[in-house]
Amino acid sequence: MTNYKNRLRALVGGFLCAMLFGFLSSAQASTPLKLTSWNMDWLTLRPANDPALPPNVPTRTQADFAALRAYAEKLQSDLIAFEEVDGPDAARQVFPPQDYDLFFAPDPIIQQVGLAMRRDKGLTATLNPELTALNILQEGHHHPLRGGLDITIHHGDAHLRLLILHLKTGCWAQPLTSKKRACRLLYQQFHVIENWILDRQDDGIPFAILGDFNRRLTPLDPLMQTLQSDAPLTLTTAGFSSPCLGGRQFIDHIILGNQAREWLIADSLRVMVFPHTARGITLSDHCPVSVQLALP
Repeated sequence: MTNYKNRLRALVGGFLCAMLFGFLSSAQASTPLKLTSWNMDWLTLRPANDPALPPNVPTRTQADFAALRAYAEKLQSDLIAFEEVDGPDAARQVFPPQDYDLFFAPDPIIQQVGLAMRRDKGLTATLNPELTALNILQEGHHHPLRGGLDITIHHGDAHLRLLILHLKTGCWAQPLTSKKRACRLLYQQFHVIENWILDRQDDGIPFAILGDFNRRLTPLDPLMQTLQSDAPLTLTTAGFSSPCLGGRQFIDHIILGNQAREWLIADSLRVMVFPHTARGITLSDHCPVSVQLALP
């Protein structure tokens, strides 16, 4: 009888150890991936008197670029979706080529959207056709809107499709009945996003939509409700106010869909706030907004 009890204890103990080992192995197999959106506020190498620039655009010095580069390194993000960057030369001042691969939407404008992908995480990327429908034709206006960078990130067998965007400014919280021109354009852009989400529902790939929405999205916002009527989505900034520049509602957002919603690490939303010691240095009028995902 004693031998039977000993064998039973050994069997149960071995089973529990196997369960624990399997749990640890599963946890170790998950790769936390930090995902960030950062509007970099007219990041350009052009001189202040360049005729292509508005008169109020900040002129960056070498000290400014060095400070931005230091903050990017401190951020330790694997995927940084950026907005308002004047091409690869300006981006490399902040995201050096030995550390990051850079991808851009091919719009011939100064305020480009793009992605900086860290090179030490074993990530690869596939560029999808640009979401040009976001650049809505504006009759009588020569300033183009921006298209969306559509890119799929691969890590082993896991895939995450990103839509990086910078939407029309000037319609922060107005109702759908607003006749304001900025609102009419923004509503059209949200319709484009809605169609993109429906395509992702069809293909089933995990996805994230991130960038500068220029909209104070909440779960009760009619534009957010329109998107969620087509697919279950996670607005990672919901319920929070941004501590950036004294505190305000978020206009930079990260929205997750399909299996990416299950990958979100709880309470991982972070905002990198630039300290007061940065006075005298031109950084950005937006702070980086990040979440972490646990990829399988």
